Amino acid sequence: MFTGIVTDIGTITELEQQGDLRARIKTGYDTATIDIGASIASDGVCLTVIALGGDWYDVQISAETVSKTNIGGNGWTVGKRVNLERALKVGDELGGHIVSGHVDGVAEVVEIRDEGDSTRVTLRAPKDLARFIAPKGSVALNGTSLTVNDVEGCDFGINFIPHTKEVTTWGDVAVGNAVNLEIDTLARYVARLNEVA
Repeated sequence: MFTGIVTDIGTITELEQQGDLRARIKTGYDTATIDIGASIASDGVCLTVIALGGDWYDVQISAETVSKTNIGGNGWTVGKRVNLERALKVGDELGGHIVSGHVDGVAEVVEIRDEGDSTRVTLRAPKDLARFIAPKGSVALNGTSLTVNDVEGCDFGINFIPHTKEVTTWGDVAVGNAVNLEIDTLARYVARLNEVA
């Protein structure tokens, strides 16, 4: 489990298709404190560490994960920066919202505009996920816990303050970007309860 509070920006330094996709991610984390088998959310995707070095870790990414996230196509390339968060430990502060690292789909950035010192980003969710997104609700986008400002059909707006743009990859956002979307866990369960009621 994660909180959606990004604690490092990693850089993809190697990608190799071996059967599954293997990625090497350079990190500022002290890798001596990371165990093989640990979970690290990388752009919101919960991935398992399979190898470690002085300032990097390797993950193995299944074809299923590649197909459901922005990793596939030209999404992850050598040199790409990714938001990182290590898994929660008992007693950690829950500063964002509960995030599983299980991406539900990919949203597209359709508009960016400045509003004061902040930046308003409008994204378009897949139709089957849009019903789970509500004003003032939570979403995780590329692993970042965010509050939804407004919703119109499949489009929803998020505001980014300067701090968030500095400590995450959101300062690099551009129209047309594919973004990993994880809907709020509570919204998923409420919808399921309504289906069976």
